[in-house]
Amino acid sequence: MLLKKLFRTLWRYKAQFISMIIMVALGVGVFLGFNVEWYSLEVNTGEIYKATGFADFRIYSDKGFTVEDLEAVKAIDGVEDATRFLSMDVSVQGDTDTLALAVSENMKVSGILLMEGEEYNPEDTEGFWLSDSYAKANGIRVGDPLTLSYQAITVSGKVKGLVKSSEFLICLPEGTNQMMPDYSSYGYVYISPAMLDRAVPAVLRMITGEMYHQINVKSSLDKAAFVEAVDRALGTTRLVLAKEDTISWAEARGEVEEGKTMASILPVLFLAIAILTMVTTMHRITASEKTQIGTLKALGFRDRRILVHYSAYALCIGILGTLLGIGIGYWLGWFIMNPDGAMATYIDMPSWTLHAPAFTWIVIIAINLFLTLIGFLSVRKMLSGTAADALRPYTPKRMKHLRFEETKGFKKLGFGTKWNLRDCVRHKARSFMTLFGVLGCMVLLVGGLGMKDTMDAFLNVFYEQAINYKTRVNLDTEHVTADEAKQLAEELRGDWSASRAVQIGDKGYSLEIYSLKHDKVRFADTDMKIIPLEDGGAYICSRIAKEYRLGIGDTISFAPYDSTEHYTVPVAGVLDSMTEGIFMTEGFAEKIGIPFTVSSIYTDETEIPENGKILNKQSKQSIMDSFDTFMDLMNKMIWLLVAAAVILGIVVLYNLGVMSYTERYREMATLKVVGFKDSKIGRLLISQNLWLTAVGTVLGAAAGYAVLRYLLEALAAEYELKLVLGPVTWIVSILVTFGVSLLVGILVARKNRHIDMVAALKTEE
Repeated sequence: MLLKKLFRTLWRYKAQFISMIIMVALGVGVFLGFNVEWYSLEVNTGEIYKATGFADFRIYSDKGFTVEDLEAVKAIDGVEDATRFLSMDVSVQGDTDTLALAVSENMKVSGILLMEGEEYNPEDTEGFWLSDSYAKANGIRVGDPLTLSYQAITVSGKVKGLVKSSEFLICLPEGTNQMMPDYSSYGYVYISPAMLDRAVPAVLRMITGEMYHQINVKSSLDKAAFVEAVDRALGTTRLVLAKEDTISWAEARGEVEEGKTMASILPVLFLAIAILTMVTTMHRITASEKTQIGTLKALGFRDRRILVHYSAYALCIGILGTLLGIGIGYWLGWFIMNPDGAMATYIDMPSWTLHAPAFTWIVIIAINLFLTLIGFLSVRKMLSGTAADALRPYTPKRMKHLRFEETKGFKKLGFGTKWNLRDCVRHKARSFMTLFGVLGCMVLLVGGLGMKDTMDAFLNVFYEQAINYKTRVNLDTEHVTADEAKQLAEELRGDWSASRAVQIGDKGYSLEIYSLKHDKVRFADTDMKIIPLEDGGAYICSRIAKEYRLGIGDTISFAPYDSTEHYTVPVAGVLDSMTEGIFMTEGFAEKIGIPFTVSSIYTDETEIPENGKILNKQSKQSIMDSFDTFMDLMNKMIWLLVAAAVILGIVVLYNLGVMSYTERYREMATLKVVGFKDSKIGRLLISQNLWLTAVGTVLGAAAGYAVLRYLLEALAAEYELKLVLGPVTWIVSILVTFGVSLLVGILVARKNRHIDMVAALKTEE
């Protein structure tokens, strides 16, 4: 009997039950999906780090490291393993592509993971182990010939394996503003030490010095202790980067932390709305079922059995919503974390399996228990008293006249306004839920569309305006003199820059020195306005200014690596920059006596003549093309947020609209009896919805702004983004929110035509 009644009641209140199932599904789905995303990334990157022996520290030297240097590092207490390592950009002969050529003497550290082809052989003198992503993008297969060149050195062989490497997990060219990998033009390739010996004869090594400019180390020491030990072992100060300072670790971990942050914000919004919707809706349903509950009690059903029966409604909602939500969650995780998805264009991992952290299942079980408890508490209240008490229909508590109702201003209001104001005060929970639903809708819209505005402004300033050249020419700093570089810059009618690694305290930064006679590179201040670099001092990025609490007029001290000199200079300005570093003009650098080597030239020339001093070239267009991919991915996420906002608004407002219709059924029947037309009553319902929408929109706009600002500070601090919200974002967000509210109001108002006035106006007794 009760089972049949369960299905009949579910059908009778199908709109409410479906809306609650959808809200639970959205809440569980968003919660699970965001946690699946970051945890899967953490697990999958951890696997390739372990499989390839990702180094904990990297020691750098312009002069290169000898075998004795390597043994000295290995002898340090706490060092597990180490290798001499080479990474340099080389050209693909017959093409304009560039590859990062890598050599590791010990493949247990900074090694590779074979995806296809022959196993790596350290004695092979003609084999290439090529990035499989680069090979796929360029139609290269195992067995194909490949020729690489670096200045006068050429090395030829065959592709013997396609691999992945944690050292190039995020494969970006060094010294560029590119944010997204472009495997069609840039990748990496490993060769054996034997092949390196064949390519660079001993006679040439006597002239050029040691080829290995890195020692990569596996160690459990912290950075401060390791740096001190290395300086002592090598007898000089070296530039040491911990894995946290590398792109392949820092950016991947940054994505994990961003995922955790997102998983702690958006899911909370959806879950909170789902739970609040369950509270209000279950209370309304059990109130409507009060007579049925009394009848069951009068027929001899024990309170316990009635409680179990009505709690089953909440349990069914929780289970069905959870099952649907698990599907949504894994789909959302797959949408982001799949080999052809958003993350795969950025991070080059071998495995894209989905994993959910254990705590998510505990939380999901707890959510279902809590939803069942809500149903249990809702019906228990209706069972209080005798069967006769339970048989009486539910009557809302009587409301006293409020003070504002006695004011002259209130009395001058129209009937509809008074009626809606009283109803809002009388049903505070429903009104609050409506506000909360509208607020959630606005937060998603403002957050999603506002992120697009922010990124558009960022790209306009830092790439459209700041990059005022067509081609960047990177020079071979080991084989070019300052005079040769400056002469080449004049021939190309371009500006140039030099870069040095410097240390502030125990942290490493980049010192960038510019000659900007042709205005090819520009800089933005903290208000995102283009400003010139002047000779009065150094300019620092806003992250350094914030960390060391520096401003214009203060002084900053730094020490170049491989040098005993220290420099203290005035701060001439604070910049927003993609590079975390210090910037100064050529004139100021010469004034303070800091030595430098020109490393890049910026020009409008697109046809650059061959020159042995040129390492590689990169066009501005190639940088912008990589952003097209990034923006396409971001736009997909934005439209996903907009869709979620619309679904959230429709489900919550429709559910609450139906609840409002049910609660005011007698009142609307009375209005029809005294002569109100259906259209007039409909306008009363719609107007109340629009009032609450207006208040919720104002609150949601402020909340959306605050949430977006927090996300920018928490997730994108390294890009020094400035929050921008354009008028189109505000207009679209408000119109969509009001449009959803109006649509739902019209759908609910149409129910007035079916009011049974006689049945509605029967006395309670």
